[in-house]
Amino acid sequence: MSQPAITPEDRYAALVDEFLGQPGVLQGGQGFGSQGLKVHGKIFAMLVRGRLVVKLPKAQVDALVAAGDGTRFDPRNDGRLMKEWLVLDPTTQDRWLSLAREALAFVGAQA
Repeated sequence: MSQPAITPEDRYAALVDEFLGQPGVLQGGQGFGSQGLKVHGKIFAMLVRGRLVVKLPKAQVDALVAAGDGTRFDPRNDGRLMKEWLVLDPTTQDRWLSLAREALAFVGAQA
């Protein structure tokens, strides 16, 4: 019998479990229409339409987009892209944890 596929929601739930309990990290509120992980009240990672979205420095987002690892976040689907938000490509699921950690460090340093 084959194992059921891990859904993006399952993968995100594992991230939530990983981060909750760390100093200043909570889950809740609605950001961009999605319940997100926050540090000191600011979202650093969220699941939107089955994809992980993380906040990272603009230069890092530029590099990841150029490498084909994701796209810029367009929360309103109107072409207004957010410079510091990356929507990870589904093929990068093995990098969700490391990029979420980087997002936590980035957003946490701004708080």
